Amino acid sequence: MFVHGFTTTAEFWREQVDAFSARYQVVRINLPGHGRSPRPEDRKYTIEAFVEDVLKVYRALAIESAVLVGLSMGGTIAQHFTLSHPERVRALVLVGATPHGLGADVNVDNVLKAIADLGVVAASQKVIERSFGSAASADLVEFAKHEVAQTPAFVAREAIASLNASDSRDRLGQIRVPTLVLVGNEDIITPPSESQALARGIPNSRLEIIPEAGHFPMLEQPATFNLSLGAFLMRQDIQPPHAIATAGAAHTI
Repeated sequence: MFVHGFTTTAEFWREQVDAFSARYQVVRINLPGHGRSPRPEDRKYTIEAFVEDVLKVYRALAIESAVLVGLSMGGTIAQHFTLSHPERVRALVLVGATPHGLGADVNVDNVLKAIADLGVVAASQKVIERSFGSAASADLVEFAKHEVAQTPAFVAREAIASLNASDSRDRLGQIRVPTLVLVGNEDIITPPSESQALARGIPNSRLEIIPEAGHFPMLEQPATFNLSLGAFLMRQDIQPPHAIATAGAAHTI
């Protein structure tokens, strides 16, 4: 089950669908307020609310437990989901994530000021321009800029404030499931030092740094990313459920 990050969308996992759906049930969650998902103004767009959204997907698809993969803000959601619902998580994968907020380059005050000064589209796209590594193509950057432009300002403001306030540093030791921590070596949004902190704090964890990648290694270096994720699943002997063992499935919700 893949969870995207702040202002991004389920399409940021597009390179993982074919790689894993032949063998596993692949679920890509498009969080409320992001992409083409509904964005009602009478609900919360906080880490806690997104954790409940993930639980609703489990229940809607009758999934008892899954490997939970979270990118950036999705990694924060995944940490808190695992702490709240450990029985639902077979293994955890944290991509470009941190135990607290985001990296210094994406300070919440700077993001909120940019939204106020430039508008949410320009502010989000400005972050995207800094998010990729040096090897990323112009087409890939343009794809990402198009995706983040879909998140409205009221969603972005509440989500970034909640993300900044979120802190799992004192609870990382309570995460007992096998955990893979992945980060691009050129990530300035959530620098490798943040992933190192996660790996130090989570007892049964493994850190892998993906070369020639920034904040989105699953898009920038999909072959390397998929190899790392696939090897992790094999090391944990994680097999697909019997019902889909011969034919995987893919869902975007």
